[in-house]
This record gives sequence, structure tokens and C-alpha cells, in this order.
Amino acid sequence: QVQLMESGGGLVQPGGSLRISCVASGRSAAVNAVAWFRQAPGKEREFVAGINGPGHGTYYADSVKGRFTISRDNAKNTVTLQMNSLNPEDTAVYYCAGDSQALYLMMGRIRRGDYTMNYWGKGTLVTVSS
Repeated sequence: QVQLMESGGGLVQPGGSLRISCVASGRSAAVNAVAWFRQAPGKEREFVAGINGPGHGTYYADSVKGRFTISRDNAKNTVTLQMNSLNPEDTAVYYCAGDSQALYLMMGRIRRGDYTMNYWGKGTLVTVSS
């Protein structure tokens, strides 16, 4: 079994930056592609960013492109989301999710609206407010 745990959420002012992390434990070798999703109050969960197993292939939602950066350190079983130029619309619970498939297969599902993932974390709250 694989466990994912997010950390680093908190309160940040508009225009500020925040880094959130996701650490995998257990059978972490079973995790290939990893994605970040978010769910704002009263809204549906949405895709934010994805990264492939080696860490050199990435995808971003248009709403965060140029502001957010996803990266991973496989030696530490950690995936990080660096968020810059935050605005109140970025307020949400951010979830880390791992998949056993390659990034392009995971993204194919996500583009069809299928957010089925093998492993989910419990989320970390990011609040952007003055």
C-alpha cells in the first residue's frame, strides 16, 4: 500500500508564494506519475499540475501556467508544488495523487474528466487572503 501526505499549506497574502509538498511512504515505487488537484469551497475538484516518473515531463492547468512549478525528488519520495503570484482564486484544499501509469496516460484520463487515481492524500489547505 502507498500513503501520500501533503504539507506546507497555510495563509498567504495575494501576490505571495507558498511551497507545498507531498511525501510518499509504503510501496512508493508503485507510484509513477503524480498530480496535484485542488478543490475550492463550493466547487468541483480540478487538475492543477502533473509530473512524470523521472521528473522531467510536466503538465499544467492554464490557470496556473507560468505561476506554479511542479517538481519531484525521487530519492526523497517527494513531489513539490511551488506556487508564486498567488491570488484569492487559488484558495483551495490541494490534494496530491499518485498513479501507477505513465504521465501521458494519466493526462489522457484527466482531459476526459476522469480523475480516477490509484492513491490520494488527504489534502492541505491553502488560503490566499489579505
